[in-house]
Amino acid sequence: MNFQEGLRAARSRIAVILGLITSISIIVALEHTTIPERAAAPSSVGLLPSSNAPTIAIERTHLLPLPQPSPLTTEEQTYARIAWKYFENNYHEETGLVNSVDGYPASTMWDTGSYLMAVLSAYKLGIITEEIFRKRITSALRALARLPLFDNELPNKSYDTRTATMADYNNVPTERGIGWSAIDIGRLFVPLNIITWQYSSFTPEVRKVLERLRFEHIVRDGVLFGAQVDDSNRTIYLQEGRLGYEEYASKSYGLMGADVSVALRSDDYLKIVRIEGIDVPTDSRSPDRYKAFNYVVSEPYILDGIEFGFDNISREFAYRVYAAQERRASRSGILTAVSEDNIDTVPYFVYNTVYTAGKAWNCLTDKGEDASRFKSLSTKAVFGWHALYRTPYTQRLLNAIQHLYDPDKGWYSGLYEYTGKPNKAITCNTNAIILEALAYKQFGTHLQLLR
Repeated sequence: MNFQEGLRAARSRIAVILGLITSISIIVALEHTTIPERAAAPSSVGLLPSSNAPTIAIERTHLLPLPQPSPLTTEEQTYARIAWKYFENNYHEETGLVNSVDGYPASTMWDTGSYLMAVLSAYKLGIITEEIFRKRITSALRALARLPLFDNELPNKSYDTRTATMADYNNVPTERGIGWSAIDIGRLFVPLNIITWQYSSFTPEVRKVLERLRFEHIVRDGVLFGAQVDDSNRTIYLQEGRLGYEEYASKSYGLMGADVSVALRSDDYLKIVRIEGIDVPTDSRSPDRYKAFNYVVSEPYILDGIEFGFDNISREFAYRVYAAQERRASRSGILTAVSEDNIDTVPYFVYNTVYTAGKAWNCLTDKGEDASRFKSLSTKAVFGWHALYRTPYTQRLLNAIQHLYDPDKGWYSGLYEYTGKPNKAITCNTNAIILEALAYKQFGTHLQLLR
């Protein structure tokens, strides 16, 4: 390594240290029991809240001790092999990509990141050989290095997995693309970081993926921005991310050397809502005002814990989100582990939430339409919470969904509350998170560098 390369490497590590300093300042605020609740209008660039916001009191909950890694049982090994079936069935060898949903030839960057996490997890668990592992990682990285980019800057929101060409969300080809998602790209950066740190022989291939990307519009003034095309065919950039997903995605940008100091903050738009007797962290930015929903779901907190390892804030917030779900089950008798999920009927995707749009246990479509009849127990949330906490309640959850799979296709997405019938949607993300959770159970945090 020459001097310039060393300087560049040092710069990225400095960015991580600065991010940690920012996190420490937030932890101090939590420890002193008052957290600013800010919901002021955003500034023109940084979306920074006002400094004269009111404060609310918050008492720290008991933190569940996190179990130590332990070998998988024979039953859990079977669970992992079932999950890998999805990636055998939905892999396109000619492009190196994997479908987001069973049999449907499209994928987002979120699902591509999930696929890479599935490959890494399956290899660690001994589900696939080194030959298959290397082939899958190589083909995926080479695909990412060749994908056409939206505005020649960043990956499009969706691609046809058969042709590796840009598409809209209906998988209709589009030459220009439809924009990018900052959160989805942040998800992709998680396995790219793991591959670089833990499997360095792939570093040249990762470099080829990254060196063609341009980041001046996706991260500005410490904030994440998505891109979309307006009615006049112009590219517009909108702040992206709400509490949970925003901080989760920002951590991987920080590891890449980006300034995400504002996006990493957990206190700037924090609003505490009492749900089932638990003070649950929510995002104060209302959908009416900010044109995006503030879903409180399990997934970002689960992924933060099993991939990065909790910091003091995310550990506290994750526990509260989990505890509210356990309390609901205790009160109502309805087993509860909620997240966004594909479903096996129209509208095909819903957000099962702890809280959103001013309502606890709200279930909505991405357009904000009521989808209460599709409330369900989420398979990926069950595996995630059980891997993290392994409580009697998470064991009850696991017992309830342990047969929700097709042995030749993979795991179903969940169990509908009202009918008790399986939600038979089979997806990349559900099966990937199951593999991730099982690998975490055996080996611990995926991206922990110091042990």
